[in-house]
Amino acid sequence: MVKIRDSLFTIDKLICHDTLNTKQPVNNPKLLKQCFFRIMFEEKFIMFRNRLQKVYRHISKIAKRQQISCYRIYDYDLPEFPFCIELYDDKIYLAEYKKRFEMADKEHGEWLQECLAIMSEIIQVPKEKIYLRQRQRKEGREGQYEKLSDEQEYLIVHEGGLQFKVNLTDYLDTGLFLDHRITRNMVREEAKDKQVLNLFCYTGSFSVYAAAGGAAGVTSVDLSKTYLNWAEDNFKLNGFEDKEKYHFVHADVKQWLNGLPPDYYDIVIMDPPTFSNSKRMVDFLDIQRDHAELLNKTLHSMRKGGVLYFSNNLRSFQLDAEKIASTSIKDITKKTTPFDFQGKLLRCCYKIVK
Repeated sequence: MVKIRDSLFTIDKLICHDTLNTKQPVNNPKLLKQCFFRIMFEEKFIMFRNRLQKVYRHISKIAKRQQISCYRIYDYDLPEFPFCIELYDDKIYLAEYKKRFEMADKEHGEWLQECLAIMSEIIQVPKEKIYLRQRQRKEGREGQYEKLSDEQEYLIVHEGGLQFKVNLTDYLDTGLFLDHRITRNMVREEAKDKQVLNLFCYTGSFSVYAAAGGAAGVTSVDLSKTYLNWAEDNFKLNGFEDKEKYHFVHADVKQWLNGLPPDYYDIVIMDPPTFSNSKRMVDFLDIQRDHAELLNKTLHSMRKGGVLYFSNNLRSFQLDAEKIASTSIKDITKKTTPFDFQGKLLRCCYKIVK
């Protein structure tokens, strides 16, 4: 909170007259605090406006050239404005990280309204199409299954010529991880006549890309029935409804891998949370501790020369390559980093060949 000393009252009354749009002398300490709050942030708002305008002008040009309508614009670029701003067609998903710089609720509300006005003006999206979520930074996909609301407002967005259902109101994540846009397309380009397995599939976007690439079969596995149903909806949106080819499995991946036959899958995608202790699991998941075991069980189920795309968001992650039974492991993090995540992507991604 801004502290106002008595000695400042008369010195800055004239400034406060203009700031608060009043012709009356300002002697109320609360009004003076409000005045100094506005003065303090005025320069910061100009910085935010300039930064957002610069990044949006640059990123939107690339997106338009690549015919991409869902992309990240801003991610905590300025510490005073702890936002993640993403565009989904004609709507903004705005995540505000919990850091209010000791602002009172009223001050925070005024500050947020000014920020929304700046976003609306720069990105040319009306305020009523800005969807705000407040969240804490979490490593990996931890918390993605946590439901925060029940508005059930779903939107259909487009990526790579495909359609996906997203939700900007009810969950921490929207249903489409934008940072894997390039990786999804790699899977589509390689999927022709292949058996594809998507582990920890979430809403099945990788699976949809595999089906679009002409996969002979696609199996999607997740612990959440909600997200499996969502994945099925995404398949139906794109006209993929052959139940003989496309399978959705509700299971704990760690346990489900134990029952797989050997030498079956050609392509596998594994993008797990960094940690999970769901009550529906037999054992908790710690990706640093468990990754070698998970990868080896998966590789056992794959044909020789098969490709496993493994990704996770643990910042301190160290791949234990010596324990993984593969013919090659290549770090493709840089190769799979989209233009809107350059310099800010925390995940790692590996291409592992059996």
